[in-house]
Amino acid sequence: MLADGLMRARPAMSPIVRLIAQRIALGILLLFLASILIFAGTQILPGDVAQSILGQQATPEALATLRAELGLNDPAYFRYFRWLGGVLTGDLGTSLTTRQEVTATLLPRLWNTLFLTFWAAILAVPLAIILGLVSVRYRNRWVDKLISGLALTSTSLPEFFIGYLLVYLCAVKLQWFPSISTIYDGMPFLDKIKAIALPATALTVVVLAHMMRMTRAAILNVMQSAYIETAELKGLRPIEIIRCHAFPNAIAPIINVVMLNLAYLIVGVVVVEVIFVYPGMGQYLVDHVSKRDVPVVQAVGLIFAAVYIGLNIVADIAAIVANPRLRHPK
Repeated sequence: MLADGLMRARPAMSPIVRLIAQRIALGILLLFLASILIFAGTQILPGDVAQSILGQQATPEALATLRAELGLNDPAYFRYFRWLGGVLTGDLGTSLTTRQEVTATLLPRLWNTLFLTFWAAILAVPLAIILGLVSVRYRNRWVDKLISGLALTSTSLPEFFIGYLLVYLCAVKLQWFPSISTIYDGMPFLDKIKAIALPATALTVVVLAHMMRMTRAAILNVMQSAYIETAELKGLRPIEIIRCHAFPNAIAPIINVVMLNLAYLIVGVVVVEVIFVYPGMGQYLVDHVSKRDVPVVQAVGLIFAAVYIGLNIVADIAAIVANPRLRHPK
């Protein structure tokens, strides 16, 4: 009887809290699985770490000594848990090529990548929503067809082509912006903005089309609802119907697609950063993959995975909060 009374007195967890807890737990599990894949991927990279550090002229004795110092002779599972334990305590390891702490050299690069993606998002998100609203307002007219055609064209072009096209037009021909996007500590803010103008534009073009098309599709789906027809019968103008009735009810899928594209912005900057020689995480990763610097590659890969999974969790939570049907699935 006492146990039954305690069970009745205990407050039940609300559906939204339960769903959020499930998403966070799933995200932690996915990050753990991603860490296993990242570690396994670095272990199967071609070449020998000790050989790449000491060079081709190294003696077998020197190679054996270095392998023992780096723990390369230990079993793979032991090295994985040692690396994971260091990550959990904030130790990402030591670079094999520079002998510096990975955290110290990685944080400035991470800040540069976040700076670039922040300004790309500032451009892409409002522009995508505005173009989506305009496309819905003038549905099946020449404005809608023009926006949809440009979006389809930009979706068909890969990042490297867009980047090189911007370099050719805006840096070589018109000489508006530098072709190499170099930024450094103490650089004036306006000079930084000018330096990242081309890579930020390339990233904007890459994600703009997808966000715009999904915004248009979400609003058009809401426009088929009965209350939209009621608003039309009341004599409301089309722009008022879209702004006051359709857009607020389509905000959940729009938030979802925006978060997913923000995740792609951070993870997908590798190609753009290499094209513009931008000192961010992507360029940092490519440089150390060529040197087979395993601790750096593992740290960058894990950060990319954490950011992507984290933003997906935020997208799920935002969709749950914005949609009553997800908050109360029954």
